[in-house]
Amino acid sequence: MPRRFHNAEELLPPATALKRALAIIYDGLISIAVLLVATWAYTVVAGYITGWDQYEQMAEAGELSGDPGLTFTLFLILYLFFAYFWTRIGQTLGMQVWRIRIENLDGSSVSWTQALFRYGTAAVVVFLTILAAYALGSLTLILTMPAIIALFYPINGLSLTDRLSNSVVVDVPKPEKNKPASS
Repeated sequence: MPRRFHNAEELLPPATALKRALAIIYDGLISIAVLLVATWAYTVVAGYITGWDQYEQMAEAGELSGDPGLTFTLFLILYLFFAYFWTRIGQTLGMQVWRIRIENLDGSSVSWTQALFRYGTAAVVVFLTILAAYALGSLTLILTMPAIIALFYPINGLSLTDRLSNSVVVDVPKPEKNKPASS
């Protein structure tokens, strides 16, 4: 059941590009920590299943670089991390700091499918950027920065991820402070 953040008639202003960028940086740092913990857990489980001695030999021989199981696990963990926050409260930790939220146009929370579209769109662009960096080297930044900017930069209040997921990133109003009753 979707959560309602505000009435459908109430329209919140779209989040600015600066707030979006700052939230992305903040969430990027948190994502690194999540990926480090997930990699550690994956390594412990894989080492236990394979056998520690054999796993160590595989690591020393370079057989574990580019492990598709680890790649898939990390991709899934990040999706679950972002989708959980987006579908439950509409905000990741970085978005809470910068007071922005992802929601539907009617003020309700996004679905897991919408979160998948948002995450998938961003993942494809980032993957293509990494692939281009591998193939082209430092020239990649000049070629891919417009794509990354177009992915997240809001045009008429909506970015590419907003349009593809049929949702919007809005500024969250500050809560009103209770004024003390005057006597």
